[in-house]
Amino acid sequence: MQFANGFLMIPFMALGTPFTMITDEKVIVNEVINSSQVVLFEERARKIDAYFLKRKMPLAGYGIKMVHESNDNGLDWRLLPAIAIRESTGGKFACHNNPFGWGSCSIKFKNFDEAIKTVAAHLGGNKTSTTQYYKNKTTIEKLSRYNSVIPSYTKEIFEFMQLIENNR
Repeated sequence: MQFANGFLMIPFMALGTPFTMITDEKVIVNEVINSSQVVLFEERARKIDAYFLKRKMPLAGYGIKMVHESNDNGLDWRLLPAIAIRESTGGKFACHNNPFGWGSCSIKFKNFDEAIKTVAAHLGGNKTSTTQYYKNKTTIEKLSRYNSVIPSYTKEIFEFMQLIENNR
């Protein structure tokens, strides 16, 4: 009987480590994150999701993905959700699973997870094709490259970033 109990506990112990988080059918293992960072990430994700939920936006539930991708690519945690709000009303008007309007909405993604990961990598300067525009740039510089056509674009993004942070 004890052999059987031990056998049953192994999967639970493997999944229950503090460094493992399950999001959208994917397991993210990041041994660099400590417990205070996990709490901070979760708090930020809750703020993003609360904003999206309150407005019935399709990106509700993707907060933790946005926070992790932002962290991995050196971005402000509020930037991706703010761009998605401005570009597609939080995914309501996303074209081809592209809530960021990336590539003037001509780029298709198989799902929101792929869009978040890809756009975060580009904005972080971690994609060869766009590194010259985004690597080692401030958020303001990145936004002026992201959308240079609309003069008020950067200001609008920063306003959305504040609304997300302040739970408004």
